[in-house]
This record gives sequence, C-alpha cells and structure tokens, in this order.
Amino acid sequence: MATEIYRDAWGIPHLRAGSAAELARAQGLVTARDRAWQLEVERHRAQGTSASFLGESALSWDRFARRARLDDTARRCFTDLERRDPETADWLRAYAEGVNSGLAAGADAAPEFARAHLTPGTWHPWTPLGVWLATHILFAGFPAKLWREQVAARLGADAIGLFATDGPGTSGSNGWLVSGERTVTGRAVIAGDPHRWIEDPGVYQQIRLSCPEFDVVGLAVPGVPGIAHFGHTGTVAWAITNAMADYQDLYRERLRRTGAGVEALGPDGVWHRAARHTEIVEVAGEEPVEVEVIETERGPVVIGGPEGLDGDPTDPAGPPVAISLRYPPRVTGDLGFGALLPLLRARRVTDVDRAFDRWAEPVNVVQAADTEGGVLHRVAGRVPLRAETNRLRLVPAWEPGHEWQGWQETPRAGLTDGVAVMANQRGPAEPLGVEFAPPHRHDRITALLVGQDRWSAADMPAIHTDTHLASASALLDHLRALDALTPEASALRDRLLAWNRRMDADSADAALYSAVRGAVVRQLAAHPAFAALATPPPYPEVFQPWLALLPRVGFALEHLLRVEDLYGIDRASAVRAAVEEVAARPPAGVWGDTHRLAPWRAREPETPYDEPGLSGDHDCVLCTSGVPGLTDRAARGPAARYVWDLARREDSRWVVPLGASGVPGSPHHRDQLPLWLVGDLVPVVTDWTLLKKETDV
Repeated sequence: MATEIYRDAWGIPHLRAGSAAELARAQGLVTARDRAWQLEVERHRAQGTSASFLGESALSWDRFARRARLDDTARRCFTDLERRDPETADWLRAYAEGVNSGLAAGADAAPEFARAHLTPGTWHPWTPLGVWLATHILFAGFPAKLWREQVAARLGADAIGLFATDGPGTSGSNGWLVSGERTVTGRAVIAGDPHRWIEDPGVYQQIRLSCPEFDVVGLAVPGVPGIAHFGHTGTVAWAITNAMADYQDLYRERLRRTGAGVEALGPDGVWHRAARHTEIVEVAGEEPVEVEVIETERGPVVIGGPEGLDGDPTDPAGPPVAISLRYPPRVTGDLGFGALLPLLRARRVTDVDRAFDRWAEPVNVVQAADTEGGVLHRVAGRVPLRAETNRLRLVPAWEPGHEWQGWQETPRAGLTDGVAVMANQRGPAEPLGVEFAPPHRHDRITALLVGQDRWSAADMPAIHTDTHLASASALLDHLRALDALTPEASALRDRLLAWNRRMDADSADAALYSAVRGAVVRQLAAHPAFAALATPPPYPEVFQPWLALLPRVGFALEHLLRVEDLYGIDRASAVRAAVEEVAARPPAGVWGDTHRLAPWRAREPETPYDEPGLSGDHDCVLCTSGVPGLTDRAARGPAARYVWDLARREDSRWVVPLGASGVPGSPHHRDQLPLWLVGDLVPVVTDWTLLKKETDV
C-alpha cells in the first residue's frame, strides 16, 4: 500500500499507510514540512544547544538542560526501549527518518532559518524522547519547592499555605465526560481544552493517522509520533488533564572537591564519588560558556555546586548551595512511550486503560469512553513513594529517610449522575499532589452540565467559552464593606458590585475589575510584611517565574483576601487605596483592549502581528491567563479545544489557536484564529473522498 498524504480545508494532514512504521515515517515527514522551524527549536532545546542560534536569551535554558541531563536521559530511555519494546523503538526510528527526509523542504519554506542562519540538523531515534522530556520537565512545577523554601525561611513554615494556588508556570486543562445516559444520542461525549503556553507554531498538531491496524484522529505533540493526549479511534476516545501531582524531588547536597573530582555526602554519612564533566554551550554573538555537569546518587545538580552560588538565600553561614533534581525517567530509564502504540490500537476503554498503565509522565487525569458504553476516569503516571517532606520542600541529601521506596498506586474515580469533570482541582489525584487549582473551573463546568438534562456535541462550545469569574467574590466582598469613599470611587464600587462577573472582551466592567484587582495585588506585594520575599533568590533565570512575589500574590489573591489574618496587613486599606487609584485614572476601554493574545515565539517575526483581544481570565472556564498586577496580556490559554462524539466520529470538532501550518504566510498559519476567538470549532473530516490528496510518499 502506498503512503498517502491528504489535507482537509484547514490544511490538517490526514495520513494513510500500509503499516504503523510507514505511518510514523509519514507523520515525521509531514510534520517536518509543516513545522520545520518548530521541530529544530525543540530539538535544540532538548539538547541544550538553542543559544547557538537564539543567543544569550536562551542560555539559561541551555544551562539547565545540560545540567539536568535531558539529552542523556532521552538516550538512556531509548536504549531501554530497544531492550524492552523493540517495536516502539523501531517506530521512533521511522518517525525520525521521516523528519530527516522532510526537513530540507520544510526549512526552505520557513523564513526563520535564513534569519537565524540555521541549517537543519539530524534527528536521532531518541530525539522525540528528548523533545517530550524538555516539554514536560517543568510541567510538574518542581521549582515551587524553591518558593516554599524561601517563604518558610523568611516568613515561617505556616506562611507557605498562603500562596498555595494555581501559580506561575503551572499548566492545567479543562475536561469533561458526559456518558450516554446524559446525551441526545445515547453515546458519550468527551470535551475540553488543554491550558498551556500559547506558542507560534502551536504546541498541538491536528492530525489523522490511518493504517490497516488503526484509524485515529487527534492532537499530536510536534516532534513526537502518535497521538498521546487527545485521540478518537472511532470506537473509543480519550483525553487528559494535568493531575497536579508531585513526582520530582529537590535535594540539598553537600559537595566537596577532591583531587579525583567531586564527592557528595550520602545519607549513610559517607562521601560518595559524584559523576562530573564539563560541556561547552555555544552562544550566538557571544563567547562560548563552560557548564559543569555534576550528578550525585540522587540526581543531577541543577543549582549551585561545590562552591555554591553568590548570595545563598537560605543560610549564608551554612554550607554552599548545591541542589539536585530527582525525576522518574532519570531513575527508571522509562518515559512511558510504550503507551503510545497501544493507544493508537485501542478499541475499547479497557485497551486505553491498559495503555495508560504504561504511562510515566507527566502525571495526568485520564477520561475515556467507547461506543459500547464503557467509561474511564483515572490517574496515570509514575509518582514515587517517599517522605511527605520530600513533596513540600527541599530535603537534605545527607540525612536518611528521603529515599524513594517504590511507586504509588494511581487512583481511580467514577462518574456522578453520568458526568465527570476534571479541571486540575482536588479530585482523584489529591493523594499525589500538594498544590491544586482553585475549584472554580471545576464547579462552574459541573453546574453548567447539571443545568441541562441532555447534551450533544454541538452544545459543548458554550461550556468552552464560559467567562464567569467566581473568584471575583473575595475582592467584591471587600469592596462592599468599604465606606467613606470619594464620589468617584463610590461610583466605581457600585458599578463593580452590579457587574455580572463575566470577563468578556467587550466588557468595560471587566476592564475596571481587572484594574482594581491589579492595584490591590501591587498594594499587597509592596507591603513591608512581604518585603523579605520581594527579592528572589539568586537562582538560575529559568526558575525565576516561580520565585517572583508579584505573580504569587496575584494568583493567590482570593486566599490572601479571605484568610483570617494576613500578618497584620490592613486589607481594607489596601482595597480602598486601589479603588481610589483606579477611580482617579480609570481604564478608557474594554477588557479586550489590554487582555490580548501574547504567543511565545522562539524569534519574533520581522513584522509583528496585531494580536487580538481575548475574553476570559485565569479562573474562568475560558482560561486565558495574564498575571494580575503585572500584565493583562495572555501568554497562557486553550492550546486546543476538542469535542469527541462517540455516536458519530464525524460529528466531533476541534480547533487550535492559530493553524495547522507553522510557516508564516501560509494560508493555514493563522486561519483557525478567528474561530478559536469566538469558540467555534473545525469539523473532524473522516470521509477520504472529502479530502484533497497532496502526494504519495
């Protein structure tokens, strides 16, 4: 059977081949043609070589990638796959071959290569593993432990809980499963949207993969074969959200140099030899940088070293700072790629369930349903068994009791009244995590689903785009209690108390609320009670988003306003000052004037895009997230939306923020953006006769 590439009206690739391996080769080829620049950026990030063409701004990431041993871990995991699962190893090899065969043509079409003076490199069979690892290594937010350590050191351990909420850098999602008893067709519907950094090109690739063994539509991760997170085989569909589990540990190490290298003090009281070598990071326009790579028996040292770092933020009189990272694939040599082919071959929920038994990371909540009425709601991934203190903060490597003791059982859950909702809240994954998202998105989706007896696939965009902001109540309650305001501030307060609490792009009231909220955040962050947290520790730049005080206050504002006592801070005075400030200089326009899309790009285009205004906010179901008190620009949001219909797959729908192509100027580079903005979805085409054949491979 010839390998064929088809496209639908939106440029989405539909691939057909004679075997799974030939299909993987075609997936690599078409991804290289559509996303060559993105693939090369991700390959370099996985290797820690992105500064070689992106310059000094990428150096902090490259240092971290080298020190965390991302590329070496990917190689180890591939070697383990060759031994345990040679079919998957060969499948990865075929994908890399496809990428290599398409990169030259893809690079010719992508203007970024010429601007960066970059020539495409070679993909290896382990490169997809490296891309996956680099994409998700910060996904579980282990740097939050650095923040908790700072809070405990400066304000005391009891203060840690003040900031426990959906913090900077955390990725989440909405997802919901409506069983057949609650749908108009009698078959289940699964819908949702992953919330991630909005990137150009997008982090998800709409694709169809068909061969004699399977025929699957779904959202792939560019650079990785198969369809891991969101897929529909025709008889079974699945989707995931971030479980908010804690599965990575940070150890404070005691290191010393010897004539033979570096040693680390172990929990047995003995100094053990640590692996050590140096690597050179090339930096465009700058001198190369030497990076010392050290790995103890706990894991790679990602902060400091034998001599520590300047300005030890925790104990200047103590030993030099050296912090190692322990993460499951580095320990086990397994990234869970053994789940990917079984997912494509799944026919029923039981098949999906068995496939996710092989999942490693990131740890996810999974929902699935099939055409026979089967449903699944479970957690999948690998979370170590260890002391509770490991989950909360840094732990001393030289003290016993912090070793990993195996793996936790992953919880399972059921449906309530035929519905299951996952939105990163304290749900089935609660035993595995520390910090979870506030319950607002979960509660709102649940309330909307309960409010209607029967649902169809066509009904789901109304939930995707809901803009009600329940978390506004805390600030509005403080506003309600204020008196003796100036006439202008009193009018502003009354207007906000009458506001419908919807963060719509065309709402002037939403803009006023955001302005007051931002002013309150700045008032609290500037208070002397938090002065000790105002200067972040001098850790590497890659960790700074977790360590800045203003975003922490912004995302924890609801809790900070409601806690019984906040270190003696007069919150009424802070809210009064904020509302008077905004009343004196109110925003002139609507929410969408400042709450605008801000996609991440490895290099900015020569001609900047006029990005659109957005509805939503970080606690809305329509989760488009700026940083309260810092910026309204939204760098995070729905990186895709999907509706999987188990009655008729062709009634399923999907959309991405920009388009199927990563090539600027392509007709499919940004053609889905208008639909994404208003909540419309693109049809999932399953009839091959309705597609346009592009080529035989």
